[in-house]
Amino acid sequence: MYLDRMHRVTAYIDQHLDQFLDLETLAEVAHFSPFHFHRLFSALMGETLGAYLRRRRCEVAATRLLAQPRLSILQIALGVGFGSAEAFTHAFGVRFGCSPTTWRLQQAAERAATSNPDQANSKPDQAQQDKPIKNGVPLKTETPMNVQIIERKPTQIAYLRHVGPYGQPINAFWQTQVYPWMVANGLIGQARYGISHDDPRVTAAEQCRYDAGCEIPAGVLARGDAQNRHPGRTVRGTQLQGSRCRFRIRLARTITRLASFQRAATRQSTDV
Repeated sequence: MYLDRMHRVTAYIDQHLDQFLDLETLAEVAHFSPFHFHRLFSALMGETLGAYLRRRRCEVAATRLLAQPRLSILQIALGVGFGSAEAFTHAFGVRFGCSPTTWRLQQAAERAATSNPDQANSKPDQAQQDKPIKNGVPLKTETPMNVQIIERKPTQIAYLRHVGPYGQPINAFWQTQVYPWMVANGLIGQARYGISHDDPRVTAAEQCRYDAGCEIPAGVLARGDAQNRHPGRTVRGTQLQGSRCRFRIRLARTITRLASFQRAATRQSTDV
């Protein structure tokens, strides 16, 4: 129950980073007294509330610096709750060791150096010729996903949270914890979801959050350490087939479901 309340608080924080977030407001979201909430937050999250707020503001800003290149530094600073560009630049420098402008330039340069999809799409013949070759045989490359926006009815899901590096640890998490939990609750065969909350480029690996869950029948609460949520309707689906299809569908859904998933967490806070 305590972790569920902390998840609601962190979801609330991410939705309201542009606002003033004080101890009393967040304690009310968690339905704890301010003193009790502050003590529990530090114990369960591994950092003080103030440190968490500063970190999330800087991390979200770092992601926006790359994803929204037309936004000015001041716009991004205000959008994550800093009162001025100067205050933002100082906090960002402490967190990442460089200014926001330098970060934006460095990350854009790295992304441009590793991929150039526009060129590949405009010159398919050249892209075919440029495929990597090993022992005289062209290596297989990834096929662009045919991603579509679809609408689905709100669905209740239960999830388990993994905090730590993405990649192989996520596979192990599904195999050693999520799958046995699904078996114990009779949920094998239900639609499954994977939701990545953090950008590993800006969040330390040991602090990255990932939720693994599945749909559950209406009115049913899964047993164990699972949390229950009601994601929103807009999702992404693909037309891919093959061994990587299910993984890519979960990944594509993650991108667009995250915002509605977090909004739902706040709406459920009155149930406790």
